[in-house]
Amino acid sequence: MSKCVATEFIPTRIAVLTLSSKRTLATDTAGELLVERIHAAGHELAARQILPENIYQIRALLSQWIVDPTITTILTNGGTGITQKDVLPEAIQPLFDKSIEGFGELFRQLSYADIGTSTIQSRAIAGVANGTILFCMPGSPKACTLAWDEIITKQLDSRNGPCNLIGVLPEL
Repeated sequence: MSKCVATEFIPTRIAVLTLSSKRTLATDTAGELLVERIHAAGHELAARQILPENIYQIRALLSQWIVDPTITTILTNGGTGITQKDVLPEAIQPLFDKSIEGFGELFRQLSYADIGTSTIQSRAIAGVANGTILFCMPGSPKACTLAWDEIITKQLDSRNGPCNLIGVLPEL
């Protein structure tokens, strides 16, 4: 388990990746919502990009971000459903050193209250790669709000107990 509670907030540098062949920075409401939440929580936006749902483009960019020592966390939105174009889990799982199964389980549990059994179609996942934490959530603003507000912000807060994910990060 990660190191436990710190007395002071430790900000992290977070990259945001939106998967879509249709969205632009001007129309990426889910990505913008995450950027706003990052800043409001006291973290720093390290990078932001939109890519089409292509396994190899996704892996290439995420691999660059994973080895970048200035990026501590990566948030992705989109590509977690079950249609043909939804390829994020297939793209990212080979990059994980460790999976964080509890994220997807908890996300679907919380989502059930809002969308019922449709939540089974979400393949939200998380993991750690090269000391970088990755959270992969659906692309709707509502799903991103749920994931950030109920799970991610608490796990990226060094003061959250009994434990949080800040302890798995290399020295900040």
